[in-house]
Amino acid sequence: MKIWVDADACPVVIKSILFRAAERTGMLLTLVANQPMRIPPSRCIQLLQVASGFDAADKEIVKRLSVGDLVITSDIPLAAEVIEKGGYALTPRGELYTEDNIKERLNMRDFLDTLRASGIDTGGPPALSQRERNAFANHLHKLLITH
Repeated sequence: MKIWVDADACPVVIKSILFRAAERTGMLLTLVANQPMRIPPSRCIQLLQVASGFDAADKEIVKRLSVGDLVITSDIPLAAEVIEKGGYALTPRGELYTEDNIKERLNMRDFLDTLRASGIDTGGPPALSQRERNAFANHLHKLLITH
């Protein structure tokens, strides 16, 4: 299993958890971003910088993804593609996307996009809570020990 991170929007605290997990397990962790970012020096952690552009990082992740790989993302369409290719998709808030829940999430995303397009303010997500950080760490741990 390799771990891929849709890194441009990934919270710093989640990246820190991932860095520690990569070091502990020796699994390859690749942050994919369209801007430079700092990563700790490690044989297990790398940054793949892609060109700027709409969904450039997402496309690169899908292109390189193998069956059984884990992708950390809040991007629901990317998560759907990951699941379709046989990978795992985990949000920074600790929610594991599955074949059972991804269609519902896509429908809700499309509904909210429609509301925003009509001028309705749907607000943004709340700040990442300690409970969500713990949920992320717990799901990550379970995925890493079973694969």
